[in-house]
Amino acid sequence: MNNVTKLSWLFLLGLLVVACKPSGDKAETSEAGEAAEISGFTYNVIADSSMVMWIGSGVGKEHNGTVNVSKGAVSIEDGKLTGGKFVLDITSIVVLDLEGDRKGYLESHLKGLGDDNANDFFNTKSFPSSSFEITKATQLLNDENANYIINGNLTIKDVTKQVSFKAQVNENDGMISVTTPQFTIDRTEWGIKYGSSTFFDDLKDIAIGNDIGFQINLVAKS
Repeated sequence: MNNVTKLSWLFLLGLLVVACKPSGDKAETSEAGEAAEISGFTYNVIADSSMVMWIGSGVGKEHNGTVNVSKGAVSIEDGKLTGGKFVLDITSIVVLDLEGDRKGYLESHLKGLGDDNANDFFNTKSFPSSSFEITKATQLLNDENANYIINGNLTIKDVTKQVSFKAQVNENDGMISVTTPQFTIDRTEWGIKYGSSTFFDDLKDIAIGNDIGFQINLVAKS
């Protein structure tokens, strides 16, 4: 594991300790948009140094973990973000707050590896990857946590919706970093309704929250 990878993991693991349940801005959601026209220089994402952290919660319980980034690219022109796309390997979902059989069971359930629960969450047998593609990047001023508002198409399973969230994009010595403060999406908008009290009655203490928290950390090089 190189130094960049180690630093990325330490950064995200530190965030996991601080953020124990979904928080941050709710991502605005709309119908899928047209991908941004790529212009400028393209930087390829370093998969081993990039990842997405997730946090979910229910009644009296919280879980967190990571998902690997398998590939991607970011385009910069005249110092400004113009476009980009990255792909998540959903089969790589890891739960960080559990151990042993409980960890294995939850990871298997999230991946949908059992025949009777394949569609509860991500059904990785049919949909092993998810993706995000930028439709618009708008520079943001006077915000200590971000310098862009990014709009893009988020595809989970067979549903694509456009979401909007803040990001910090930095360019230095041939490297690009893209990090986000934690933001949330409503998983049910992508058809993931398992355990949602919005759709199922009498769940009581086994209900699972609709919101999933995400923090994105991408590293790309020329």
